[in-house]
Amino acid sequence: MAKILILIGLAITGLGCILFYFLNAFHWLGKLPGDYSKQSGNFSFHFPLASSLLVSLVLTLIIWLIRRFL
Repeated sequence: MAKILILIGLAITGLGCILFYFLNAFHWLGKLPGDYSKQSGNFSFHFPLASSLLVSLVLTLIIWLIRRFL
């Protein structure tokens, strides 16, 4: 049981490192021309429309390729 918990902890740590790198490498994501951002006093609203469409398109393409070749 202890070995399994250690492996799970290492996997979560590795995933965290990958996500940290991913978020720093793609800092432009969420700041595309089609993303809407409004700030007024204490209120801020951000709607990443173009970023959402781009991520959806890329994930759809990846899943389609995987299903086509497997």
